[in-house]
Amino acid sequence: MSAYEEEMETAGNLGRKLGLNRRQFLAATTGMAAVAAVTAAGPMKSVARAAGNGILVPPPRRGIILYTVRDAISRDPLSSNLPSGFRAVLQELGRIGYAQVEFAGYGQHANAEGGASLESVAGARLLRGWLDDSGLAAQGNHGFIPGSWPLNQADLDRFKLHLEIANILGMKHVGTGNDPTSSAYKADWDVAAEKWNTLGQIASEAGLKLYTHNHDVAYSFLLDSGPLDAQGRPTRSSGIRRLEYFLQNTDPKHVWLEMDIFWAHVAQYKHKTYTAPDGSAQTQIFNPLGVVQAQTMRFPLFHAKDGKINTGTANGYDMVPFGTGDIDYKSFFSEMGAKGYHNPMYEQDNAPGGTANPGQSLQYAALSYNNISKLRG
Repeated sequence: MSAYEEEMETAGNLGRKLGLNRRQFLAATTGMAAVAAVTAAGPMKSVARAAGNGILVPPPRRGIILYTVRDAISRDPLSSNLPSGFRAVLQELGRIGYAQVEFAGYGQHANAEGGASLESVAGARLLRGWLDDSGLAAQGNHGFIPGSWPLNQADLDRFKLHLEIANILGMKHVGTGNDPTSSAYKADWDVAAEKWNTLGQIASEAGLKLYTHNHDVAYSFLLDSGPLDAQGRPTRSSGIRRLEYFLQNTDPKHVWLEMDIFWAHVAQYKHKTYTAPDGSAQTQIFNPLGVVQAQTMRFPLFHAKDGKINTGTANGYDMVPFGTGDIDYKSFFSEMGAKGYHNPMYEQDNAPGGTANPGQSLQYAALSYNNISKLRG
């Protein structure tokens, strides 16, 4: 472990013992090392060997998407003693030790401080104060992407509002939880690429990186060849996957991706075969790590979601707290390249425990943070 990593880990441990989050502890002490510069991109295997058993996710990079604790954010603070609404939940996440959050919209319970919707300049200023007080940095958002193309004025205005909100919150990225298109057809992905290149340039002009977040279907095969159906659409595939085609046809200076590592492994399990132009059945196993290694700087964020193998289900995995499943995160984070560049956001879609266990999502957040902090490689 490097001196920097040891100091940052020590800061996190001592801070928690004193009841301070990492950032508050560092602000109250002197002599701590400054945050190290991001290492240059390169083949991760050689870097991993050189790093030995170094920390794979440094404390400043440990994040969570707030969708994981959406039940707590939407909870009525007048009817529960548990953390409720943005302010209290952010405080709790900072206490746990998280350094970053990714928003999943700006709505909360109407009785929470600030009201039901904080999707405004005034709401963003409230949120920024709460983030700072909690020692948290906002890193991204699953927010608004215009549905119109060409852009109508209303969509453009709302998109620019989201960029303004992101800048107030101090984000470096802004994005969406949806695919650029749900279509399987090449023509629709061509349109999506054109649209995202334009949106990405607008975001870049605002100082932000625009990203799309994807589930397994984005890694299924593009229909781009073979005989046409009655509507004139192709029925077979050249073997390229939808998102790989999107990457090839979008500008790397303006369009980025956030891989959900769980759903990418589901794609590896589900999307194995395609019908080639000559009608033959072809098998191609998806390699999530290989996609990232080939262009690692285009993946500034990840959803670090764990899964336990269950081939009795359609997806092949069940979602579980980070560090309790079968996805090999040690290898993934050791070998993906550009160590220290990426921002893994813990996510678990099924973390909320409902009325039976209303504190479960925050309990899982604490468990997952602990397991992320233990990753070495």
